[in-house]
Amino acid sequence: MRYTNNPQKDYDHYIVEQPMPLLEWMLANLKGSRSKLKATLQGRGIKVDGKTVTQFNFQLEKGMRLSVSKSKKNDFFKSRYVKILYEDLHIVVIEKAPGILSMAAGHASLHVKRVLDDYFKKAGQKCRAHVVHRLDRDTSGLMVYAKDMETEQVLEHNWHNIVYDRRYVAVVSGEMEQDEGTVANWLKDNAAYITYSSPIDNGGKYAVTHFRVLDRTTEHSLVEYQLETGRKNQIRVHSADMGHPVCGDVKYGNGDNPLHRLCLHAYMLCFYHPVTHERMEFETPIPTTFRSLFK
Repeated sequence: MRYTNNPQKDYDHYIVEQPMPLLEWMLANLKGSRSKLKATLQGRGIKVDGKTVTQFNFQLEKGMRLSVSKSKKNDFFKSRYVKILYEDLHIVVIEKAPGILSMAAGHASLHVKRVLDDYFKKAGQKCRAHVVHRLDRDTSGLMVYAKDMETEQVLEHNWHNIVYDRRYVAVVSGEMEQDEGTVANWLKDNAAYITYSSPIDNGGKYAVTHFRVLDRTTEHSLVEYQLETGRKNQIRVHSADMGHPVCGDVKYGNGDNPLHRLCLHAYMLCFYHPVTHERMEFETPIPTTFRSLFK
């Protein structure tokens, strides 16, 4: 039963009708995937009789009052560049904004790892963020970080078996001719760290990208990319290979930059939890700025 007689407007309120563990109650009464509901719990978004509870196996009793945060924001976490979507003892899944590095590089002080490490310290968590994969500074979207070295090693050494679906969406220059297809070739960096492709083995790494056009105009196309391999700059190079570079790409693009950013967003990340082996599926909306070009 939903309970609404409460002045706290930032919460939805409920009364427990029968005893059960907290997570079981959430799955039965709240919208969202198991992963998202756990993230609400870990993000301190649940109160039982006015007290914040984070244990998923907390035993509820009949008549208890539950308050569920509408914002689902974390009390300790505030960042304009990073949004925490899920957190448990072993991993943290985030959505990063364009303009922030995944990890330290050179003299750059702004990077996701530092933002997370600062948060862990403030929250009294004795852990650090361990990088297991990267997004370019100007690419936005989903990432997972390990919270201990053992989990980092499992993710790093079994990445291709653990991650079972990883998709990006991009605005590319021009009207794509094909509705869908696959690009496969070898990618290798030259002395200037520019990645270039070759249809024959050039000593680089074999890269496979599947693409599907979601929308198009005569000027631009909205394209979903599904990675079979995860090579450096793979989508950006393969898009340029097709004659439709990612908009805003200063390295491989053609100068077309309608949104004044690199128009590449990692919007889906699905993997088996490195410790519990549970299926974890995360998806963010396609950025509204991307959509605005196709109205």
